[in-house]
Amino acid sequence: MKIPELLHTCFRSIFRSRMRSLLTSLGIIIGVGSVIIMVAVGEGARRSIEERINALGTNLIQIMPRRIMMRPGRNTGAFPRPGRITKADAEKLKAEASYAAAISGISQRSFPVAGGDSSRTTMVMGVEPDYLVIRGWDLVQGSFFEDSDVAARSRVAVLGATSAAQLFGGETAAAPEGGAAGTAADAAAGEINRPEDEVIGRQIRIGRERFTVIGVLARKGADGGGGDQDDVIMVPLDTALARLVNSRNLSTIAMSVVSREYMEASRREAELILREAHRLNEGETPDFEILNMADIIDMASETSRSLTTLLAAIAGVSLIVGGIGIMNIMLVSVTERTREIGLRMAVGARKRDILFQFLLESTILSLLGGLIGIGTAFLVCRVLRAAGIPTAVNLLTAAAAACFAALVGIIFGYYPARKAAGLYPIDALRYE
Repeated sequence: MKIPELLHTCFRSIFRSRMRSLLTSLGIIIGVGSVIIMVAVGEGARRSIEERINALGTNLIQIMPRRIMMRPGRNTGAFPRPGRITKADAEKLKAEASYAAAISGISQRSFPVAGGDSSRTTMVMGVEPDYLVIRGWDLVQGSFFEDSDVAARSRVAVLGATSAAQLFGGETAAAPEGGAAGTAADAAAGEINRPEDEVIGRQIRIGRERFTVIGVLARKGADGGGGDQDDVIMVPLDTALARLVNSRNLSTIAMSVVSREYMEASRREAELILREAHRLNEGETPDFEILNMADIIDMASETSRSLTTLLAAIAGVSLIVGGIGIMNIMLVSVTERTREIGLRMAVGARKRDILFQFLLESTILSLLGGLIGIGTAFLVCRVLRAAGIPTAVNLLTAAAAACFAALVGIIFGYYPARKAAGLYPIDALRYE
């Protein structure tokens, strides 16, 4: 039998019982759709996590005081010394770290802040000029403070987009090239340079100290934990240490590495430098912790990938169930069409023609179900994105799901096809 005739016969048989064919393919539709949706949701979550972590900084290493965890009810005799890092540690790293592109000490604490007609509690960060490079942050107004401001303990401040909007009542988070910004409605209308919306030169009060606003940061969005990175005020590090927190200790040291391939080497080098600074012997537990953000990204990606694989495997069970359904219906079809098979054999059809006919019919049935499942999955993913759930459809996954659906049709259609091809023409013609 020629291929066009074979295809015509298969499609005629499938569309002759449209409802039964649709119900037979339902397992394949659900299976393929579920696999694609699960993989898309998992990939979307992975990309979202990576974007949020990358938003914290480029090739970032963070050094923090070690947190002492005491178990309740246990008396250890001697209490461990609490961890601490100082600006001297940051200066030593700047002088000796060979893989660092930029280093900044950080002192952060929440303070009551008043500005304009508003007052609120906001995170205030004492940082150094390199912090802007480490975080890859841009300015929409004004400028960032310089090393001279840090050394002079100048009372100047740079506001995050949310803090500026809350304190001075205008939406200042325009694009970095947008210059001075106005309210959201004005920005939409292109009116973003009104004098009353300027905050540069305005005064704010942090705690009991007055600061002059010299810049406004571009909007950064949520961080890896879902917090608002733009609800922040930055001041020179020495100003924060001397005028606000009255301490020499830092909350964190942030270090940007020249390239991601040197992240681990930079971490080990920083540990050796700080061990020397803290006079720690080899094997002694350090009083600081070093956090490699690249490792966190890899860990988050691997966890998300494993979870996605598990969910896709569970959804893939539907494909097996669908294949069993196809086998069941094809066996019924062979029984119903026994006389037809006998007639074809009587007029010259060979066993392999009958085998190919039923095998192709089950494959087409499964493949059509796979294509419908792919279309359904794309539609569901679009709805999920509209609902705020990140999804990333991989065309390679969709193609692999369609191929697997066809393979299921071949595997589960082989036995019914072989049974049909094994019928004797005389017995088939006598079948009622």
